[in-house]
Amino acid sequence: MTEPTPAVRDRVLSLPSAELPAYVYDLAALRTHAAAVRGALPERVELYYAAKANPEPEILAALGPYVDGFEVSSGGELAHVAGAVPGRPLAFGGPGKTPDEVTAALEREVERFHVESGYEVRMLAELARRYAPGRRVAVLPRVNLPVADGSLAGSSLAMGGRPTPFGMDPDRAAEVVRALTDGTYPQLELRGVHAHLASGLQAAEQVAVAESIVTWATGLGVPLAEVNVGGGMHVDYADPQGRFDWAAYGKGLARLTEAHPELTLRIEPGRALTAYCGWYATEVLDVKRSHGEEFGVVRGGTHHLRTPATKGHDQPAAVLPVDTWPHPWPRPAAEGERVALSGQLCTPKDLLARHVPAPGLRAGDRVAFSLAGAYAWNISHHDFLMHPRPGFHFLDAAG
Repeated sequence: MTEPTPAVRDRVLSLPSAELPAYVYDLAALRTHAAAVRGALPERVELYYAAKANPEPEILAALGPYVDGFEVSSGGELAHVAGAVPGRPLAFGGPGKTPDEVTAALEREVERFHVESGYEVRMLAELARRYAPGRRVAVLPRVNLPVADGSLAGSSLAMGGRPTPFGMDPDRAAEVVRALTDGTYPQLELRGVHAHLASGLQAAEQVAVAESIVTWATGLGVPLAEVNVGGGMHVDYADPQGRFDWAAYGKGLARLTEAHPELTLRIEPGRALTAYCGWYATEVLDVKRSHGEEFGVVRGGTHHLRTPATKGHDQPAAVLPVDTWPHPWPRPAAEGERVALSGQLCTPKDLLARHVPAPGLRAGDRVAFSLAGAYAWNISHHDFLMHPRPGFHFLDAAG
């Protein structure tokens, strides 16, 4: 269980019932974490934040001093991030880019394009000729590398090493690399190679994946300035205290950069940067028993916080008792030691957490679900049943 920071606890307990559910973000905690991550990385490792994890403008601004740039994966993200943190370097990735999105990225002078197919290279070259004349556009082909059996066994989500819509098979990627160096596309500049193979890996596994990507890239026989080894650092919802070992990862990347002094490495974490700074706070509406199991029904649910339903896990939760009860009818309370916490949706899948240690849980108590700073509100099906949307609170000790 991850307890809310004191600032978050105070805010959650101070909110009127009508202002719940709410997302509460501790920006001071986010800055502290981002500074520690940055400090663990060697100098020739660039840190880009994958904005898809949480694109709230306040989050982007808080991360600004600690990251080298931002990775975006759609025209909407491109416009949003460029407006929220103007002037910062952007990398445009993701499959299925449209001509309009690529044109918008060219007009904004996006720093780098991660191209996912031969078709994208041809489209980008033609659009660059039209909309960026006189400028060579930096390109990193994305490759879907084969991996050793079992090397991604610890992954919670694999984007490579198997059939996926992401990137190119190595032989196709090698063809694209040759075309980018033989004059076929004079509008484009081969800057390096990109590969994001999996999410949810521990530090040692991440280092091994980075080594395999760099080995393949340097074996192409063409000069490269950089290799992007992706993100996907492990966040453990079952053990929130068990953080990704950034120090060990940094040491592994340092060995890699020392072995390849000609390369700059880039990483693109998302969840592992922001998950720990956010809480989804709500109120218990009812406590009831069903077939021997007790349920606490809370305001909101997985239409606000979809991650537990999507990933099939129990969202870590802390109960914040509230002693007052404003109603004339009896206050329901749990009789056992553990409860399941469910939302207001008309589906049995609206479960936020099971077997939560909450003896004596009562209607009117508050619950703060932690690790809600990434892939939470922004991936949820907001309008199902048309419940009110949550509030958003950004707590900043720096003022």
